[in-house]
Amino acid sequence: MIQYEQKSSGGNTMAAEKDKSAPRRKTEDEFDGAQGRKPHQRLKAYLVLQILQKKTDEEHPMNADKIAAELAAMGIDAERRGIYEDIKEINRANYILENEHSTIEEAEEALAADKYDKLKLIVFDSSKGNSSRGFYYQPRRYNQEHIRLLAETVYTARFLSEKDTEALSSFICGFVSEHQARAITHDAFLIDRVKTNNKNITAIIRIIDDAMAKELGGERHKPEQISFKYLRSSINDLSQQVERRQGERYTVSPYKLLINDGNYYMLAYDGGKKQLRTYRVDRMKDVRLTGLPREGAAAFSELDLKSLTKRRFSMFGGKTELVQMRFVNSLLDAVIEKLGKNGVRYRKLDEHHFSVTANIDISDQFFGWVLGFGKKVQIQSPQSVVDAFTGYIDGIRTQYKTE
Repeated sequence: MIQYEQKSSGGNTMAAEKDKSAPRRKTEDEFDGAQGRKPHQRLKAYLVLQILQKKTDEEHPMNADKIAAELAAMGIDAERRGIYEDIKEINRANYILENEHSTIEEAEEALAADKYDKLKLIVFDSSKGNSSRGFYYQPRRYNQEHIRLLAETVYTARFLSEKDTEALSSFICGFVSEHQARAITHDAFLIDRVKTNNKNITAIIRIIDDAMAKELGGERHKPEQISFKYLRSSINDLSQQVERRQGERYTVSPYKLLINDGNYYMLAYDGGKKQLRTYRVDRMKDVRLTGLPREGAAAFSELDLKSLTKRRFSMFGGKTELVQMRFVNSLLDAVIEKLGKNGVRYRKLDEHHFSVTANIDISDQFFGWVLGFGKKVQIQSPQSVVDAFTGYIDGIRTQYKTE
């Protein structure tokens, strides 16, 4: 509520409640009434913008009468002419904000000359034959498909809990109309996805970010180590995870947050094992800043981050080897999707085969990927990896031997 103050004879401002002789302050409504204006008119232009932003889009315009009805439901009287003026002011103000050096006169000239409404935030639908002609909100920096992609990305993120997913998707869909938001949620969110049970994921990410920050709270900050408990699933109760190492805390130096296959990972230096390791963020619990200076800068500086997720299969990496493999031509897209092109050498062998040479983190996950292609792929070198792969196959075969 706007309050009006009186000045004392000495020129100092005095609050009316401190001066019993001062007249009672007028409310905004009383002031407007005294000036011959209807109540709450200062809010009207803002509310017109909010109504149009929330309830309209190119396929769902709203005419001045419907806008006035929406305002009336809020207790604000409005006339068609006043709404037209409000929309004109909204468009002019928006143009000035988007064009830092423009003046009011320039804004008026530009908007008047714009025959196709490209510069306007609120557009009038004047198409012939449309019985529901009216105004609609036209966002400048995004469209429905942009919002759909952002919302779908949130829903595919396994590291977000259901609660965080709903909150973020609701926020994102707030940038489009109610009609578009309903279409997005209906079309994109019907697929069931496995989500984490960790409800503190956003707080954990914030602590990790703080630990890696070089400035914190406006002050210089030296990156520091964090400690946490690490969780794993238990066959005794799949709904609950249990602590690894019987609850012993991990202490590591965080360097990067990575997303791989819908999961969030922290890349950190383990001072005890003298190596960089990855940890699933949604499996971390009770994360704390330690105040201890971060270690492992030399190891991190030697790491090629661009090829990290391409070399690691589901982030379960082993010793890195330069591996050469032969594939049938029909698998080229599948290999590129997994290994990428940067730092990987592809070579045509004959009309039916190609070879790939890449740095691979040798692990059971890598062998499982190769095994999935059956006879269409062959590991050719080095011999140590060939031997390890045949050993992997033999180990599986032993489980199916009959007496």
